[in-house]
Amino acid sequence: MDSKNKNDIELRAGEDSKEHHEDAQLAANTQVPGPIPFAAWLIIVTELCERFAFYGASMMFQRYMLTYLVLGKGTATAISRGFSFFSYITTIVGAVVADKWLGKFKTILIFSILYTIGLSLLTVSAVPSLKDSSMPLFIVALYCAISWGTGGIKSNVSAFAAEQVPSEDYADPNQPGVTINHGMTVERIFRYFYMAINVGGMLGQAITPSVSKSAGWATAFLIPTIVFVVGIIIFALGRSKYYDRPPNGNILGKTFRCLAYAFRRRSARAPGTHWIHAAMSRDTALEWDDKFVLDLERTYHACKVFCVYPVYWALYNNMNDNFINMAINMTRPSWLQPEQLSFVNSAVIVIFIPILDIIVFPILRKMGFRLGPINRIIIGFTIVTGCFVYVTLLQHFVYQSAPYYDFTGRRAPMPPPDTIAINNIEIWWQLPAYIFIGISEIFASATGLEFAFRSAAPELKSVVMSLFLATNAFGALIGMILAIWSNDPNFVWLYMAQAICMAVLTVLFAWKFAKLDNEV
Repeated sequence: MDSKNKNDIELRAGEDSKEHHEDAQLAANTQVPGPIPFAAWLIIVTELCERFAFYGASMMFQRYMLTYLVLGKGTATAISRGFSFFSYITTIVGAVVADKWLGKFKTILIFSILYTIGLSLLTVSAVPSLKDSSMPLFIVALYCAISWGTGGIKSNVSAFAAEQVPSEDYADPNQPGVTINHGMTVERIFRYFYMAINVGGMLGQAITPSVSKSAGWATAFLIPTIVFVVGIIIFALGRSKYYDRPPNGNILGKTFRCLAYAFRRRSARAPGTHWIHAAMSRDTALEWDDKFVLDLERTYHACKVFCVYPVYWALYNNMNDNFINMAINMTRPSWLQPEQLSFVNSAVIVIFIPILDIIVFPILRKMGFRLGPINRIIIGFTIVTGCFVYVTLLQHFVYQSAPYYDFTGRRAPMPPPDTIAINNIEIWWQLPAYIFIGISEIFASATGLEFAFRSAAPELKSVVMSLFLATNAFGALIGMILAIWSNDPNFVWLYMAQAICMAVLTVLFAWKFAKLDNEV
């Protein structure tokens, strides 16, 4: 070996040793989350405005359909759940468009235009002089515009915010012995991103229902439209500050082709390996390499965690319809609309996220207790199960209350036509349900987003995020099926069935996936 080659080898060995030493030092330091970058804050504010628009409008849909469009409870619930289904299944379309053609920034902008058209049509549907066209305009706005717009945005916006965080751990220049941990910073991003969702939702739910009573439905729907346009302007003005990962081809198609190829050749894989390894090949004509296959296997295992989420979302979505159905038949102050109590759900999230981020989780880390994502999800599932035990009991007491009992006319006369049947039980009894669901969201929903982002390989993040969000679509599909029984006097049995199903799945989830906390 000549001296030049020997020196090159020694130099590379020295560099590798130095890099290994630096990595070891970073790992040995105290690990803390870093600050949220300004670019990420712009995206978070944009999400706040979008969620104001979404919840400020959609939380009124049930009452709008029951009172303005004069639909039955079951029909209104089915339309509401169908809207939720399209809002989340279209996230897959948004991920494909961003990954294959446009990147996240342009995709969010383009779907925002469709979203704005939908909100405008929704506003027009509520103009009294156009009452004969209200129903078709309402359906077109929901199913052809707003659902597609929000789906295209949701599949990209949370991952886009997280991608603004530096991808490597680094030493804190202001605090010796402290490492800014990328994973912890991403965890913080998703918590505050989720808090922004709920600040927007809380404001929308507080303002628009009151406006609908004082100024009419059209004005109430116009406010979310204006707020949404403001949010998109803020987002567009930050273009120069964003890191936008370039489109890398149809990664979703590449993923499914790789899985199909592996499945067809699964019998030829090496003994003891996962069937996805059958996609490994020396054939250079394939569009993937062995690293992609290994990343895909890791992502595949992570995605199995999502299987319980459709049932979680089916329970969660009751806030948008069946809880409102219950509230309409309960005694309440004249200033409170039935859907406004969901304000409490968002307020709980906004209050508790900073407490958990600043106080609770740092104390737990100092005590050496790591509350990993799977354990947080289990806590969330357990809380929502308890919530539906409570809701089942509450619905029972609604049906036991005078003067209309279970609203079937079997125990007491029904009220005159065009009069809402209200029993002598206060709406405030619904408060614990909204509080429970809010706390469960912090642990189950926000953590699910974080888990999806952190578990996926870099080029598969949009795919995995869209698949996680699509679980909400399947939750809405479950809700559409349950809408068949979403009429009085069935609600006690409906809530009980959901509580039992969630309890069983939570136990199975904990048994199957608790060990994954050691791998994330």
